[in-house]
Amino acid sequence: MPASTQGISEPLEGSDVRLPVAQSVADPAPLGLAAFAMTTFALSLYNANIWPAAVFPALALALVYGGFAQLLAGMWEFVRKNTFGTLAFTSYGAFWISYYVFVHFLAPGIKAGADLDAAAGVFLLGWTIFTFYMMIAAMRVSGAVLAVFASLTVTFVLLTIGAFNANSTLTHAGGWVGLLTAALAWYASAAGLINETFKKAIVPVFPLAPKNPA
Repeated sequence: MPASTQGISEPLEGSDVRLPVAQSVADPAPLGLAAFAMTTFALSLYNANIWPAAVFPALALALVYGGFAQLLAGMWEFVRKNTFGTLAFTSYGAFWISYYVFVHFLAPGIKAGADLDAAAGVFLLGWTIFTFYMMIAAMRVSGAVLAVFASLTVTFVLLTIGAFNANSTLTHAGGWVGLLTAALAWYASAAGLINETFKKAIVPVFPLAPKNPA
């Protein structure tokens, strides 16, 4: 989930020199990151067993903010020709919507115990795999974004193992790492917003992508 989509460029005719492409829409990354951060924060408060009642706002956020708003951010990344942002925001928007569907509609009909644990584990395992290879791609985005995906990968690993083994200790640990993930995503969102608003790099994001040739 990039804090910026700057760096997209086109070659000059008859030349290898590349110039920045003017964007027709605002950067959707701060919105997508903020939606992801707030929803992750609420659910992680529940998973860490800090405030169990946080599961209720987490479900509401999963459907509307983390889900729908983040999905919109992914669609706007399509317009900006940002493959990484498109895949990240669209997928995690779908993650939150599917999480809402799973918890609200499907889980009540699954037999409590091993069946429910396995179902949750399979759901989380798929997202663990996806997040891992997104983390690899994030190594060419920025340090801020890479930190989000690294901590999110650890979060999913802990939650997945915790679900398959019905291990509340691992689930609580996943909740705590999830809180770190939310904080990092909020940081990346704030950096994108503040830097764009002030038109200069005030909050560092530590870019990792190579600079375009001059």
